[in-house]
Amino acid sequence: MIHKHIAYYGANFKGDFSASLVVFLVALPLCLGIALASGAPLFSGLIAGLVGGLLVSFLSGSQLCVSGPAAGLTVIVFSVIEKLGSFQGLLVSVILAGVFQLILGYLRAGIIGAFFPSAVIEGMLAAIGLILIIKQTPHATGYHTSYEGDESYMQETAESSLLELVDSISHNISHGSIVISSVALCILIIWNLPRFKQYAFFKNVPAALMAVIWGIAYNQYTIQFAPEWAVSTQHLVNLPPINHPAEFVDYFVFPDFSYLTRLDTYTSAATIAIIASLETLLSLEATDKLDPLKRITPTNRELKAQGIGNIVSGFLGGLPMTAVIVRSATNINAGGRTRFSCFMHGVWLLLSILFVADFLNTIPLACLSAILLHTGYKLANPAIFKHFYQKGASQFLPFIITILAILFTDLLEGMAIGMAFGIFFVIKANYHAAITLSKKGSHYLLSFNKDVSFLNKAVLRKFILGIEENSLVTIDATKAKFIDHDILETIEDFLSTAPDDNIHIEFIEIDGYRRFSGIGEKHH
Repeated sequence: MIHKHIAYYGANFKGDFSASLVVFLVALPLCLGIALASGAPLFSGLIAGLVGGLLVSFLSGSQLCVSGPAAGLTVIVFSVIEKLGSFQGLLVSVILAGVFQLILGYLRAGIIGAFFPSAVIEGMLAAIGLILIIKQTPHATGYHTSYEGDESYMQETAESSLLELVDSISHNISHGSIVISSVALCILIIWNLPRFKQYAFFKNVPAALMAVIWGIAYNQYTIQFAPEWAVSTQHLVNLPPINHPAEFVDYFVFPDFSYLTRLDTYTSAATIAIIASLETLLSLEATDKLDPLKRITPTNRELKAQGIGNIVSGFLGGLPMTAVIVRSATNINAGGRTRFSCFMHGVWLLLSILFVADFLNTIPLACLSAILLHTGYKLANPAIFKHFYQKGASQFLPFIITILAILFTDLLEGMAIGMAFGIFFVIKANYHAAITLSKKGSHYLLSFNKDVSFLNKAVLRKFILGIEENSLVTIDATKAKFIDHDILETIEDFLSTAPDDNIHIEFIEIDGYRRFSGIGEKHH
């Protein structure tokens, strides 16, 4: 068994290794930006990223899902810090949230994620892709006032992003950032063209890594020879300075357990646990959809893994974490196939913090924006919209409504709206498909094609009213294992009135299940 695992990870090593670098390069600025937006120490975002990579990747049942601080929690985290009055109080809530998630995992609450229709999940993915494009376009031009919102689903996201886009185009353009992001996008596109994939260099060197190397090289050259075309320090990655590995521990902040005596600590923890769990389950469903190998992740195990991750993160001074779809999608698009890429991205985060912070601080954010723009396009590819349009209104409308709802509200509200419409179309489809009526001459066949409930009562009455006089009606219920009492009553009423119109009725019953007791014998 051990040899089989070694062989499996070994066969995917090359793709996982390169993907881990790409995920690391995307995760690094997001960890910092999310901490900044949450009103927490910058290092707390990095700790959450480290725990997500080094610990949760092994505890999780997913081979591809990347865990770390989520921008969707920034508003909640910010309000909890304000409510409790200190960051150390938040850490206690994060630990308790982890405990709640563990309990949810053992209660098998992870099954909730399986009830989301595929059109809603695909809509969420496309919406995230559009959010990435909307959010990253200003940053690709050098406008970086709210980098932390780049994978956020908060209320202000869509509205503020459009304003940022107009503002950045009008007077906040950084020429250096535009050159970097434009060329980086060209690199990402060219690298993925089939005609170049046949060459070993293009096949073995990840496009995103080349985009980052290009950004660093360009900026270092322009700083020396054309300063007016260089990007400013505020448009570069900004890691906290660590001059010696021993200083790493100095950045830890530990929880103050005196907050356990306060009720709002527990309510805050419950809020974090619920939101984080829902985002995790949604991200997990979406990641499984993107997985080229179509593996299915055990959701209860994932809730337990996230719970342990949040407990550890809270103890070390980190932000709450979730499974995050943007970094997971980046991981898949970069060629990641096993949990090794998720783990290694945590290793790169750790090594970068300890040893090469100064070098990483030379990476322009514009080339990272280009990577996310490319990922966003893959998630919101026009071909996906065409695919759902061709499936018909029952699939296309929940898909498009989910996208619009997420863009104009947030992830959870948008998914709730999408789910409502998805359920409506499921009920509608079931409403029409459960009972059918066919006619051949004066013979009618009324078929129950599946289990029928009170929801099908109206359509049954409609069919009965359409049956003409002097007819023979066969009611075939062989495909239904359950028939609701309301349906039975409707049939009984029909049996009572049928003789008046000279309508004869016969039944095809299900194996020994006596449906119409008191009405007479059934026929086979």
